[in-house]
Amino acid sequence: MKLKIAIANDHAGTEYKFDVIEKFKDRFDFKNFGTDVTDSVDYPDFVHPLANSIESEECDLGILICGSGNGVCMTANKHQGIRAALCWNAELGSLARQHNNANVLCIPARFVDFEEALQIIESFLTSDFEGGRHQRRVDKISC
Repeated sequence: MKLKIAIANDHAGTEYKFDVIEKFKDRFDFKNFGTDVTDSVDYPDFVHPLANSIESEECDLGILICGSGNGVCMTANKHQGIRAALCWNAELGSLARQHNNANVLCIPARFVDFEEALQIIESFLTSDFEGGRHQRRVDKISC
C-alpha cells in the first residue's frame, strides 16, 4: 500500500509541487492542499488543511513548499500533532525522520534547486523513525 502524502505550497512553491507529484506519483499517493497558481497567496490557508489531514490520519506524511520554508514550518508546528522540519539538504531530511519523527517536511524553494529538493524529499519519505533514545525526546516536544 502506498503512503498517502499531503502536499501544499504557496505561490513560490507551485512549480516544484507539480514536478514533485509527477516525479513520485508511481511510489506515493498525493493529496494536493496547495494553490495551483503563482499569484500571491497567504500560506496559512494551505498549511492548516494539510496539518489537519495528518492529525486526522487521512494522510501519512506532509510536504510543504514555499519561498523560505519558514512561514509554512512555523504555521504547521502550531498544530499539536505536527512535527514539521525545515530541511535544505538530504541529510537533514533523513535525520528529521530518524531522530525527530518529523511528519511534515518543509522545503525552501527559493534556496534549493529542484534536484536538491527531490533528494531531500526522497530521503525524508524513505527514512524511518529510529525510536529508542529519540522517542524519549520526541515525547517531550508537545506542550
